[in-house]
Amino acid sequence: MLIFTALMAGLYAGLIARQGSSLSKRDMSFYNDQLHKMYEDYRSGALNSELEEKYGCRIVSVSGEEGGLTRELNTFYATRALVMDFAPEGTVIGKVAWDESAEVIKKAEEDVFLKATFMWLAVLLAGYALLIIVYIKVLRPEKEMESFAAEIAKGNLDIPLPIHRDNMFGNLTTSFDIMREELKSAKEREIEAEKGKKELVHSLSHDIGTPVATIRTACEMLELLAKKDAEESASAEDNGVDASESVILSERDNASESVILSEAKDLNNKKDLNNKKDLNSDMFRNSVIEKVRIIDKKAETISRLTDNMLHVSLAETEHISVEVREENSCLIEEYFRQLKGYGNIILQNHIPECLVCMDRLRMEQVVDNIVGNSHKYAGTDILVSFDRAEAKREDKAIRYIRVTVRDSGPGVPEEELPLIAEKYHRGSNTTGKPGAGLGMYLAAYYMEKQGGGMEYRNDNGFVVELLVRVV
Repeated sequence: MLIFTALMAGLYAGLIARQGSSLSKRDMSFYNDQLHKMYEDYRSGALNSELEEKYGCRIVSVSGEEGGLTRELNTFYATRALVMDFAPEGTVIGKVAWDESAEVIKKAEEDVFLKATFMWLAVLLAGYALLIIVYIKVLRPEKEMESFAAEIAKGNLDIPLPIHRDNMFGNLTTSFDIMREELKSAKEREIEAEKGKKELVHSLSHDIGTPVATIRTACEMLELLAKKDAEESASAEDNGVDASESVILSERDNASESVILSEAKDLNNKKDLNNKKDLNSDMFRNSVIEKVRIIDKKAETISRLTDNMLHVSLAETEHISVEVREENSCLIEEYFRQLKGYGNIILQNHIPECLVCMDRLRMEQVVDNIVGNSHKYAGTDILVSFDRAEAKREDKAIRYIRVTVRDSGPGVPEEELPLIAEKYHRGSNTTGKPGAGLGMYLAAYYMEKQGGGMEYRNDNGFVVELLVRVV
């Protein structure tokens, strides 16, 4: 556009420069032709007045006064009139003057200049119109596409591409915008799939913890039972040998020597048989204990791996979905009854039956986390009670079911109590015990997302109160 403006300015400057030169020159061939025609008419007998009227000139005869002739000619010269000799017969008999030529030429110049100016303006406006059309139809869409491509390269798929169907890129911009929508949909699907995968890994890694804990507890019980059985067998064997020897000694005084020898032989045979059975039993018992220990170690390994997997999946997941629905409150009591391998869980009363707002899976995880922590760090009986509660939120009275979980352990150090629901925080009493520091954090997070809450304190042990919102 700047180049076009400069070109038009140069053309206009040239027009102004030529305005006073080319148009101010007289066409002498025209006047010579007029003069010769006057000669012909004069020779044909035409009078001077007739010639002046016909050719628009003034004829000054030489026969007049010399001073008058001079003054009249000077007047013509002053007005830039064209003065030529009048010699129809070869001898100059006067002067011919066209005194209106300057005005005609000036008027012609003005007319030509005006027309040229209008033409220049028309060309200028047409040029600007053409440039605007080119900008709207070509340059602006091209710039928009360039900016759009840069945003796509940055991964910003939310900015739509303006579609102008009346330009030359109309169909192309439509195709580009459709491509953007498809890329955005594909990216959203990928994000949802990735989030779903991480949430699945998180749920599985956490849910595996309960059966693994049960397996480890069962292994511990089997090992204890096997050791107890071995101790009882050894004690019974010692008692049996002593009783047999005492019977033989008591009968030695009353029985004959042959009878005593026979009974002693039978007793030895039975003893050998019992020894073989005891040996086989000991081997079997030892094998069982060894297998139980292997199972326990493998279960511990699985527990650590799931803790690591839970740690990674939670760290990468920005949001864990909680789908709250109206559920029967009795499900919460059933979650406590289903827990196995966490010691002795005592339900002190029944939960008030009503509809509550909760996510079944997340509420079950909350119960498992709370009871699992009490079993891991307290190792005492776990008391569970239910009652109704009410609290105000945003000037509204909200009804809750309060679930109280209590143990009789040492509790949590007071300085660490505010931190136990923080992500990845593990207390000073967790040394040597598996865990990722996520149990209490997830419990608090799930309870809040379900519209409830969680509170905890030390009270002759550690106490956790879960508030489940009533519908």
